[in-house]
Amino acid sequence: MRTRRIAVLIDGGFFIKRLPKVVDDRFCGTPQTVAEAARILCKRHVQRLIGEPEKAKNSRWLDHVYRLFYYDARPYDGVAHNPVTNRRIEFSRTAQALFREELFQELRQKRKFALRLGKVTKESDWQIPARLTKQLLRTREWLPLLEAHLTGDGCFPGLTEEQRRSLEKLVATWKDFGEDDITLGLRQKGVDMRIGLDITSITLKKQADTIILVTGDSDFVPAAKLARREGVEFILDPMWQNVQDDLFEHIDGLVSVLRTESREDAQELEN
Repeated sequence: MRTRRIAVLIDGGFFIKRLPKVVDDRFCGTPQTVAEAARILCKRHVQRLIGEPEKAKNSRWLDHVYRLFYYDARPYDGVAHNPVTNRRIEFSRTAQALFREELFQELRQKRKFALRLGKVTKESDWQIPARLTKQLLRTREWLPLLEAHLTGDGCFPGLTEEQRRSLEKLVATWKDFGEDDITLGLRQKGVDMRIGLDITSITLKKQADTIILVTGDSDFVPAAKLARREGVEFILDPMWQNVQDDLFEHIDGLVSVLRTESREDAQELEN
């Protein structure tokens, strides 16, 4: 059996988002299980390419691996006050940030894994999500009545049934509006660039003959085209997510390997 040279590149943000949809919840709730799920995903891909059974004893799948790359961004470390409650938030100490940092540490300890970390920057102030914006903007419809009430020129006139329901719904929306309904305008930077650079570098330096990219993003297309022109086999793993039809012309295969309710994956995670 010839030795393959395989590189697996995982878009970490996408991986964490998709993982609960393809494996049982108990296998994606801690940094340890998420890191192990990433390792199993890589192992499954390599075993498929080299023709090794998933349950093979004394597996030598890592002998065929050039490197396993995991891309993400370091958590935002700024401080801000939530405008709803005026609560001070140290983002570096949030549960999400601590989870990410522990996950990174777990991945660093796994053989042949390499971390490529971008950063998160503040792009804008606090934002209301789109699902609430339309409803909250309906406050404008009631401005004439509110102004009349405040100036003493009148009071709320008799409301139609439709107006009453609309007003009740708006009041309920505001009453339920809490600090979790707004988010700071944060943006990941440098992750996609690092993926593209590594695909290009691996290709031009001939460090691998097969590249597997785990993502649902189409920004990889220019780098994938370069890799394929240079003779590198390029495989996309969208973790069972649908992809656009026109992406198929830029890849050599579409393969998802982590499976919902997979006994093999469950047993390996538990062990």
